[in-house]
Amino acid sequence: MTAEYKVHGDVAVITMNNPPVNGLGLATRQGIAAGLEQANADDAVKAIVITGAGRAFSGGADIREFDSPKAIAEPNLLSLITAVENSAKPVVAALHSVAMGGGLELALGAHYRIAAPGTSVALPEVKIGLIPGAGGTQRLPRVLGVETALNMIVSGEAVKSEQLAQLPGQKLFDKLAGSAESLMDDALALARSVAGARPLPLVRNLPCKHPQGDAYFQFARNMVKGMAKNFPAPLKCVDAVELATKKKFDEGMQLEREIFLNLMLTPECRALRHIFMAERAASKIPDVPEDTPQRAIQSVAVIGAGTMGGGISMNFLNAGIPVKMLEMKQEALDRGVATIRKNYEAQVKKGKLKQDKYEQRMGLLTTTLDYADIAGADLVIEAVFEDMGVKQKVFEQLDTTMKPGAILASNTSTLDVNRIAAFTKRPQDVVGLHFFSPANVMKLLEVVRGDKTGKDVLATVMKLAKTIRKTAVVSGVCDGFIGNRMIEQYSRQAGFLLDEGCTPQQVDKAIEKFGFAMGPFRMGDLAGNDIGWAIRKRRAQERPDMLYSRSADKLCEMGRFGQKTGAGWYDYQAGKRDAIPSPVVNEMIEAHRKELGITARKISDEEIVQRLVFSLVNEGAHILEEGIAARASDIDMVYLTGYGFPIHRGGPMKYADTVGLFNVMQAMKRFQRNPRDDAKFWEPAPLIQRLVAEGKTFN
Repeated sequence: MTAEYKVHGDVAVITMNNPPVNGLGLATRQGIAAGLEQANADDAVKAIVITGAGRAFSGGADIREFDSPKAIAEPNLLSLITAVENSAKPVVAALHSVAMGGGLELALGAHYRIAAPGTSVALPEVKIGLIPGAGGTQRLPRVLGVETALNMIVSGEAVKSEQLAQLPGQKLFDKLAGSAESLMDDALALARSVAGARPLPLVRNLPCKHPQGDAYFQFARNMVKGMAKNFPAPLKCVDAVELATKKKFDEGMQLEREIFLNLMLTPECRALRHIFMAERAASKIPDVPEDTPQRAIQSVAVIGAGTMGGGISMNFLNAGIPVKMLEMKQEALDRGVATIRKNYEAQVKKGKLKQDKYEQRMGLLTTTLDYADIAGADLVIEAVFEDMGVKQKVFEQLDTTMKPGAILASNTSTLDVNRIAAFTKRPQDVVGLHFFSPANVMKLLEVVRGDKTGKDVLATVMKLAKTIRKTAVVSGVCDGFIGNRMIEQYSRQAGFLLDEGCTPQQVDKAIEKFGFAMGPFRMGDLAGNDIGWAIRKRRAQERPDMLYSRSADKLCEMGRFGQKTGAGWYDYQAGKRDAIPSPVVNEMIEAHRKELGITARKISDEEIVQRLVFSLVNEGAHILEEGIAARASDIDMVYLTGYGFPIHRGGPMKYADTVGLFNVMQAMKRFQRNPRDDAKFWEPAPLIQRLVAEGKTFN
């Protein structure tokens, strides 16, 4: 059992002890129930305190048990809360650090509650596509009022205990402890002071009404509808809280549970739960133990003061880590610093950054034109032009300059990290850190593991990623790593669709309706179509067998590189980013079709989406088979955090699982028969064929 039982004089203390956040898994629930029974059977015990060990009161239900028999095994959370309510002796919940989800619902079942200052209180179930399912929607409005409770439940955001304790008429906390250190003493004192109180107060018996009634809930629905696109849970939160105001408590509880169980089965909920687990899994590297020693990173050097170098630098400045930026020319340094300053000033103007924080961050930034000045940095990140010859010169210089033990990182997006490491005499210190543009905004960080990259280097950069608030995913070495290798296949399909009859706006509209933040042609215009052009020129030398539509090359030959030139797949007006369909581009595409002897056909949105998304899936399956990615969910995290894949679909590999791999494979076989497509590419990856044969899924 993961709950401890001790008696302090005439008070029994039940302490949840299930690191890291005292999740309410089956063993913990059994331990609390056993403690309640023991305390109620002991005549010497007059009152009971429930608290949590370590860093939390309780973070809530153990999500790892969802969809397993343990989730509903008795005592389930509802049964446990009923047992707390029905205790013949008063139960005091002593909250500290974190009281969230099922943890808060458990506390709401207690007769009294005391909280340490600074306790984060939340019902965050909406973030995994659910509503609170153990009375949260019925009890929280009774102690905090309907509006405060509904705001907390719909947003899922945490609120500090002091803030809640100040609300007029609140009944969530009977008392705030003097300090975190005095919580147990204060809780024991509270328990003794109420030991003789009868009848015991129950949250379920408190009234619950809103003065505007139906009008308020209609207003709430209108507000939530605008924010909850693609997700059913937020509106269901409103429904459940409304039930608390209109139904008797037990009926409200029953209906809350029905809503909860129905949401559990929705694809959106499954996707969000998958993401929750995938994000945690991505931080774990199978052959790098959690206790691997790490190198201290107290200073960083960045080579290159362009868009990427500046954005990368800001991540570390934001985290309070000093950065020295190196360039070859003073003008380039001045431009880079000016851009960083401009970005911070924009945040200050919008009220997102305080003036003193801005000054503090700029104070951590220094610049130099001399490699000798960065020799003492613990980590150096190269962010120069994407050319192996340029990288070679930089890493040979770093090898002779940097102190022993410094980590040498490349921000390459496609190049061979093993070749880069071979330019040094310390390949164990070399790693790829592929930031995504804009680097100060995008959450994804691809950590590229070379053949000789040290395990301590990997452990260090994975921890550092958390410090700078990035979602780090480890990739092996291959052309384009995980993200760009897959997006190349997606882009190829987009080109073939143009050849066969689509317009850029039709393709973009279909995939954006599916949920992508941006279609492939708008994305190309934003990133710069010349980048893809350079890759295709390289491919022509290295992989002459790889087929492409020539339309993208013809576009670049017209000088239409995208937003930066005011014209790409779309036209753009000066100072605006609105993509305007271009008659010139559509004429070029039609002329190209005639050259190829293709008669345009009508292509459905369904075919567009399947060809684009399943191209990601097939390449992802090859990546998994080759060991470039450790798990399918890592690929999903790359696409969710770096490429705008719709969150409510859980990532390309999770989406394929949802559709059914048999159905995905049948679609691929259909595409193989298309004479204008790449039949060789659409041969389902051996991993897909094997999983279908075994009746298994990626995740």
